[in-house]
Amino acid sequence: MAGDRQTAHAGVKTALPALTIAALGVVFGDIATSPLYTLKTVLDFTGAHPEPATVLGSLSLILWTLFLITTVKYVGFAMRIDNEGEGGIIALMTLLGVKQRARPAIIAVGLFGAALIYGDGAITPAISVLSALEGMELVTPKLAAVALPAAVAILLALFAVQPLGTARIGRAFGPLMLAWCLVMAALGVYGVALHPAVIAALNPYYGVRFLISGGAAGFFILGGVFLCVTGAEALYADMGHFGPKPIRVAWLALVFPSLVLNYAGQAALVLAGAPTEGNIFYRLCPAPLLTPLILLATIATIIASQSIITGAFSMTRQAIQLGWLPRLTIKQTSAEGYGQIYVGAVNWLLMIVTLALALWFGKSDNLAAAYGIAVSLTMLMTSALLFIAMREVWGWNILGAGAVAGLFLLVDGSFFVANMAKVLDGGYVPLLLACAVYGLMWIWHRGAVAVHEKIASELTPTSTLVAMLESGKIARVPGSAVFLTRAKDGTPPVMWWHISHNRSLHELVLSLTLTVASTPRVSSDKRLSASCVGHGYWRAEVHYGFMELPNIPKLLAECKQLGVEIDLDDVTYYLGHETIVPRQDNRALPLWQEMIFAAMSRNGARISDFLKLPHDQVVEIGREIEI
Repeated sequence: MAGDRQTAHAGVKTALPALTIAALGVVFGDIATSPLYTLKTVLDFTGAHPEPATVLGSLSLILWTLFLITTVKYVGFAMRIDNEGEGGIIALMTLLGVKQRARPAIIAVGLFGAALIYGDGAITPAISVLSALEGMELVTPKLAAVALPAAVAILLALFAVQPLGTARIGRAFGPLMLAWCLVMAALGVYGVALHPAVIAALNPYYGVRFLISGGAAGFFILGGVFLCVTGAEALYADMGHFGPKPIRVAWLALVFPSLVLNYAGQAALVLAGAPTEGNIFYRLCPAPLLTPLILLATIATIIASQSIITGAFSMTRQAIQLGWLPRLTIKQTSAEGYGQIYVGAVNWLLMIVTLALALWFGKSDNLAAAYGIAVSLTMLMTSALLFIAMREVWGWNILGAGAVAGLFLLVDGSFFVANMAKVLDGGYVPLLLACAVYGLMWIWHRGAVAVHEKIASELTPTSTLVAMLESGKIARVPGSAVFLTRAKDGTPPVMWWHISHNRSLHELVLSLTLTVASTPRVSSDKRLSASCVGHGYWRAEVHYGFMELPNIPKLLAECKQLGVEIDLDDVTYYLGHETIVPRQDNRALPLWQEMIFAAMSRNGARISDFLKLPHDQVVEIGREIEI
């Protein structure tokens, strides 16, 4: 089971209740805070005094959207298709064999879906924190002007503490989200008690009738309805942290019932005559408890924002490992959990965009217009990949896979079309961000392939090197040398440069090639292979999963166990430091792509840091690469 693999990976046996509570804090922050703004946004489409049929229809659409997308699609189907325990659109993309054979359409779908998550990820913290703080207006209207500055201050603090790590704070996330869900449920029960007839909205007839009677306007209300499931993708993406069972238990036993009750309570309040102006969620709360509720809601939205930021770090690491982004400095902030990482470049860029969005839109109502379009497109792409996975992984026939995936595509496609109405009102923001991220991924990969092809075309055959070693023309000096190379065959270019200029070589030489597998992790028995070429020259290839980071010094100890007589106390690491320049023939990359790739290459993290090499034992040899 995926949960068993994750537990074994962490080296800790954790009981299901503890994992379930932990999952509450990491996985459900976004979707569990959506009642703060979803029903309000939907009813804003219908006017100041909606008819009872409108309220019941809106509620029915929200409840059945939660059921079909989150419960059926993600909990019921997507979480059963895992890449050795890992979920999410990138893990699903690699599961479909994109590293073994050329599948450009699947790669494009997977990567653009991942890029879209960055786009909406910048909006989530802004809309969540703003919607929570806007409840201060109900305490006293004078506090309305404080909401935006307070939100900016909280968001600044949230991003500023990321370099410190969230291990300690994370322990409190689960219990706090448990309290939040219980409070949501209690408020919902209170609202339903005021107008029990709202229970009728469980019948999908009300939602369907509302859509049909509303015409085009009714259809575009789906753009607001979709806000109730904007965090559903996290259930799948974060599956590897906890395994599917704790996430399913948390959703079915707590989060889903709490959301149903709270949405029903809000709708009941409107049916009972409450105004729709302001925040409907906070109107459920008795006045003496309003301030504590605002505080709890703010904490819950901070947790939701933290989950988005952590998810962006994790997705960035996967993209780097798979060769779609340049190396970035990744800091492990805690030895307790593999997911506790910090990526500075991503953190500060997200902060800039999130603060700009909060200041530009000003209110959660305005941000709602920009929210959801990117996630709806991501979900549509996930459904397309699920269809292929049902056919290739599960072996379903085309009728069965088409029927199930067709339902998902119909629902997701409807929401995406409805969300397209938001493009001019701000929906262009996450789409532009996603296009920018996808463009950088595409250019980086094209450039990396061009570099690899250029190096491969100029490799010196291994036989030439062996002949020189046999002739004794190369002086051998004491010690061991490790040459890092992309090439699996031929003489590593850095080694050949060293021989050509220094006319010498260490007594023991190891050329090392790193390969990233299409699985999250590689078992220890399949990680390393080594062979002796002769005359003290060894070749080794190491395989890492896309969720793992290499540690070369640790790996050398494993090489020694395979018979490589390397002196671990006297090792020099040789790396190539590449300067990218334009190629002067018609096979060159377009100049604008070469310039962007060169800039990304210059600003990437040092490979010696990425591979955890000791700085005082590294020799970098510069060379120009024409692409």
